[in-house]
Amino acid sequence: MKKGYRADACLVLCGVLLWFLADAARLRLEALKALTLCAGTVIPSLFPFMTVTALLVRLGFGQWLAPHTAGLMAPLFRLPGCASSALLLGLVGGYPIGARTAAELYASGALTCAEAERLLTFCNNSNPVFLISVLGVGVFGSVRAGLWLWLLHIAAALLTGLLLQGHGTDRRSVPPAISFQAPSLSGAFVSAVRDSASGMLSVCAFVTLFYVLAAPLRGLPGPWAALTVGVTELFSLTPLLHCDRMGFVLAAGCAGWGGLSVLCQTAAILDGTDLPLRPCVLGKLMQGLLSAALAVPLSLWLL
Repeated sequence: MKKGYRADACLVLCGVLLWFLADAARLRLEALKALTLCAGTVIPSLFPFMTVTALLVRLGFGQWLAPHTAGLMAPLFRLPGCASSALLLGLVGGYPIGARTAAELYASGALTCAEAERLLTFCNNSNPVFLISVLGVGVFGSVRAGLWLWLLHIAAALLTGLLLQGHGTDRRSVPPAISFQAPSLSGAFVSAVRDSASGMLSVCAFVTLFYVLAAPLRGLPGPWAALTVGVTELFSLTPLLHCDRMGFVLAAGCAGWGGLSVLCQTAAILDGTDLPLRPCVLGKLMQGLLSAALAVPLSLWLL
């Protein structure tokens, strides 16, 4: 970080600290709400998926899937077949499982750095439980609305992958043969549970922090509250959405973007690798815009 930026960041953080001290009682309640949200929603919906997907990757799911999906991944996204495991698990498991799987494929040598960067632009997605149950049923009172939100989410992710298939420069023309040796089932299971527990701690920490930081934004008038909160943190967006066309478009766009909290979770996943966060930011920004654009005509028919 450059010296000037460091000074600006310190000034901003000092302002945040003063706000925390001046409004400590209210922020304590907001943090308590966030921790309750983590215990009641985030951990139950993510931890089982994170454990199972980590176990699948360790047991060679990507390598097993590679020959069956290479015919689609290579021409559409300029990626080897094993990359489909990150896409599929990301669409089923939710944030940040897609990024985690992509990072593990890169660490295992299944992907080059450029391929992993390209995969990161569209593999990190929200899960169907959140879109169908929390948004669809909870906000719009309809499983059908939630299913359409998930289908929109998938379509926007695939379109993002197609539009950004030229992102990065490949460092090899032909993928090398991967020599994969699966660990023992017990060793893989223990490692998957341990790493997933560590990952959940990071996820809950970011959800709590951004839930607290977004507290003043929830008092903004009209749709601005939902829009600004959705930009920062996704789980606290639900109470701010209305069951109308604008709410549907905002739900689709914010779910596609994921929020600053998700980007921080992804940065924590990528920490320790040489993979940059920039492809994720670019991909989520594009996916959010595409999701909102696709939701506009659909909302005219659905609501």
